[in-house]
Amino acid sequence: MLNRALDHLEEWIITFLIGAATVIIFAAVLHRYASGLPIPGVQDFLLGINMGWAQELCIYMFVWMAKFGAAYGVRTGIHVGVDVLINALSDRVRAKFVVFGLLAGALFTGIIGTFGAHFVWELFHTDQVSADLEMPKWLVYLCIPLGSYLMCYRFLQVTWSFIKTGHLPHADHGHVEGIDKDDATEWVKMPSDLHPADVDVGRKS
Repeated sequence: MLNRALDHLEEWIITFLIGAATVIIFAAVLHRYASGLPIPGVQDFLLGINMGWAQELCIYMFVWMAKFGAAYGVRTGIHVGVDVLINALSDRVRAKFVVFGLLAGALFTGIIGTFGAHFVWELFHTDQVSADLEMPKWLVYLCIPLGSYLMCYRFLQVTWSFIKTGHLPHADHGHVEGIDKDDATEWVKMPSDLHPADVDVGRKS
């Protein structure tokens, strides 16, 4: 139940950030272009609207989206990885390497989250604000501990699932929404032996 709620929250945050950033960027570009048109009354009105904050806000939104998107990538298995050597190993050895890699990822992101939390805590006691939005800097950098700890949790979640089932989550890059597998052309189909999740690595060799 908790994982499902966390999944939905993660997806909603990413969707909102990318959607809102797209709208803001579109409005800022349209405003900049329209402000240069010599239309009486309209030009003066547009020049009176300050959109200088849009670029800074969108940068922060994309940074937050990237941090939460990285955690989403671990959960869904969409991160790019070179696993040719791993797949050439025996099932038992490959499983150990997979678990080691996942735990290493959890350790790394946990360390980054801890350092990030310490940095945000120190920044919280200062009066530093962003240039255009005058937003507290600690709020901007809060995405580092939040995103890193979430990514650490996702690594541990995937590790536990892999130990129990012997499968890793992975996205079907050959699947196109709205196209049935029977109707898919050859170039969108992928072999089924390219990912450890397609082999029962949990079975004993």
